[in-house]
Amino acid sequence: MTKKTQFAFVLLLAFGAFAASCGDSNDSSSSAVSAEPASNNVTEEASDDAMGSLSDCPNPIVFQTDWFPEAEHGALYNLTAGDGSIDPESGRFTGVLAADPSMTVEIRAGGPFIGFQPTVALMATDPSIFLGYVNSDEAILNYEDFPSTAVMTPFEINPQIIMWDPQTYDISSWDDVKGTGAVINHFGGASYTEYLVGAGIVDESQLDPSYDGGPVRFIAEGGAIIQQGFATQEPYNYENSFADWGTPVEFLLIHDAGYPIYQGPLAILDKDLDAQAESCLHALVPLVQQSAVDFQNDPEATSAAILQAVIDLDTFWQLSAEGIANTVSMMDSLGIVSNGDDDILGNFDLDRVNKVISIIDSKVPSIKVSAGLSASDLVTNRFIDPTIGR
Repeated sequence: MTKKTQFAFVLLLAFGAFAASCGDSNDSSSSAVSAEPASNNVTEEASDDAMGSLSDCPNPIVFQTDWFPEAEHGALYNLTAGDGSIDPESGRFTGVLAADPSMTVEIRAGGPFIGFQPTVALMATDPSIFLGYVNSDEAILNYEDFPSTAVMTPFEINPQIIMWDPQTYDISSWDDVKGTGAVINHFGGASYTEYLVGAGIVDESQLDPSYDGGPVRFIAEGGAIIQQGFATQEPYNYENSFADWGTPVEFLLIHDAGYPIYQGPLAILDKDLDAQAESCLHALVPLVQQSAVDFQNDPEATSAAILQAVIDLDTFWQLSAEGIANTVSMMDSLGIVSNGDDDILGNFDLDRVNKVISIIDSKVPSIKVSAGLSASDLVTNRFIDPTIGR
């Protein structure tokens, strides 16, 4: 067994255990940004941008991601304008902040590089992490132990999907999934699967939480199963990268099933949200907003840096220039990186977050919702620049 194969095998075993304990998270419908108290209102706080200073940020500015380097993390890698490199042992990409060469950006890979810990729990034990990807369901699950506040979301829509072979199943909407009776292979502990059952969209008997992240079973069974994936990755890979399959698959976004969780918002632990951090965030969050816009508009340099980082890591996780380009295209065409229903990229719809809390409370029994929890406990728009959008 090669080193790369051994690593992949250990990874898949560990990831199964991690997914079972943490769950997955997904996005859904959005509406106009709702009114919130003045301290949380985008328009009200826009005038406070002058108060922000990058000099109040930690140096390096450390971001913790949820997986290997990938184009879905383009908003962060683009902060360095593609000029940086990765340490293959630690999975930490380091580069100079393009907007201020006196500052360094460090982007840390997740998954096996952090022992598959939930990001918010790792942040509680590693004070060097300034912002991390904390999905809405993760934030709700861990609120009592590790309360955090999301300050910006690179994704408007979660790319999480279920996918199938169109030669095997005739599915045109979520209304058709239950009737197929097909096995839905997914990571254990995924909260969206509990929602799908609770909402009556699928039968519990259809769920099979043995998915290991690879294509072997789907291909071996000739597409007889439905499988989870990301719209930005799997459809392209099954048609273009997996020679044993090599034909199109179709998919439905979890977003469209009515589960409006924010995927991958940047969050800070509440205990770290002091005056200095707030000053930093007033300056930093608009940079990340603009970086997300710029990456979608001109991804070449940053895409090359992401690809080189994956090559340097030399693990089972592989990307190609063509695959990265497809990811960027899908993030655009599906509205994954978009303004939502307003003209702002990266802000939160408080009605949507409150809806998420209600849905989880009523339909996801594995997550205990803290009494009185509301959107203003989990997200804020006060660092958002309302003039930045696509």
